[in-house]
Amino acid sequence: MAAAGNVRGEVCAILTSGDERDEKYARMTEAPVERLVCAMAVPTISIMLISALYNMADTYFVGALGTQATAAVGVSFSLMTLIQAMGFFFGHGSGNYISRRLGAQDWGGASAMAATGFLSALIAGILIAVLGLSFLEPFARFLGATETILPFACDYLLYILIGAPWMAGSLVLNNLLRFQGSAFYGMVGMISGAVLNVVLDPIFIFVLDMGVSGAALATMISQFVGCALLLVGCAHKGNVRISVKKFSPTRSAYREILQGGLPSLFRQGFASVATICLNQIAGGYSDAAIAAMSVVQRVTIFSSSALIGFGQGFQPVCGFNYGAGRYDRVKRAFWFCVKTATVALLFLASVGWLYAPQIVALFRRDDPEVLRIGALALRLQCLTFPLLGWVILNNMLLQTIGKAMKASLLALARQGLFLLPFLLALPPRLGVLGIQLSQPASDLATFVLAIPLGFSVLRELQEKPPA
Repeated sequence: MAAAGNVRGEVCAILTSGDERDEKYARMTEAPVERLVCAMAVPTISIMLISALYNMADTYFVGALGTQATAAVGVSFSLMTLIQAMGFFFGHGSGNYISRRLGAQDWGGASAMAATGFLSALIAGILIAVLGLSFLEPFARFLGATETILPFACDYLLYILIGAPWMAGSLVLNNLLRFQGSAFYGMVGMISGAVLNVVLDPIFIFVLDMGVSGAALATMISQFVGCALLLVGCAHKGNVRISVKKFSPTRSAYREILQGGLPSLFRQGFASVATICLNQIAGGYSDAAIAAMSVVQRVTIFSSSALIGFGQGFQPVCGFNYGAGRYDRVKRAFWFCVKTATVALLFLASVGWLYAPQIVALFRRDDPEVLRIGALALRLQCLTFPLLGWVILNNMLLQTIGKAMKASLLALARQGLFLLPFLLALPPRLGVLGIQLSQPASDLATFVLAIPLGFSVLRELQEKPPA
């Protein structure tokens, strides 16, 4: 793929002018990193917060239909996490490579990888859709649907599966834009889709009387519109264009995607597995337990999305400067992000602890059992919430600079290595309290693991000679 960067005739087809490329390179490798990270983070934080509204909106509006309908959205969330795993795998895998190639001024290699990552995600989404639709009811049961939840879950899953290809594709495009330092265009596409979802939800659910199906249809349409707008953003001057002709499904290309995207696949993939296990275990107690944990999941994901968006602002700065041999700037940006994120998370955790009952009541006010289970679960998660700044930013640092094994281990830890054993061990002894304690316990264990992993890489950066 590096050879493609030597073909000067292709370079002009990727970016429209050398001046624009030089200007972006200079900005990413010379501007003060604190200001640069913040500038990159504003659109990515907006993207993550608004993207979280896709699921928050569905949970909020569907909450008016009853506990089983709310639980059905929670059951379906594990499928959406699986689709996201595919999108992040190809998006982060190709995006990490692209940011390093742009830092090394290899424009041809970046273009070929962009096409390969995007089209591969579309193919993966089609495979998920075909398999899921072929076995819809057994699939819903596997995800954790009880007999009373099953009809609602099937109605919701139908449209989510149909939209799987462009849901995965939009995540790839967003990440490709972000890793190029062009997160603004990603923000426009993602926010437009999310706002459309919020508008369509009440229309389809209540006005057209489609119920749970309406919420899923609104999400499907919104994701398609967002994906189309992101494609337009990729065609803007200065960005790496998506060209079918440059699709390069080679072993070397997928090796690079695997190296950069495996941590994301582990993180999101095991999040899907953990959600399925949580639904299966909670379903043994009551539909209210599934609904309550679903609400808490959405709330914590929404809260942590700002942190992830902030970290995503760090990643292109990290990738460009690592590729350019500016390791001092990588370290300075990392510590700035860790300190800022920890302070913000302490504030959010305090708010969550104080107002947990009121927050859960926004989604399911008329079921006291959902309120009781959800409020305690949210408060317990707030105890370890501030630790996520160190965990997530270390994971992003490791992943962006190509430390695939360490990044994969850390990504696997929170939702797999620790959470799954806690889910299997604690509920049989503590009942519903065991379910509520599992994620906080996993977060604490992951934080402990992240300390030696993070400092080992920081020492390595300290010892590296500049390029």
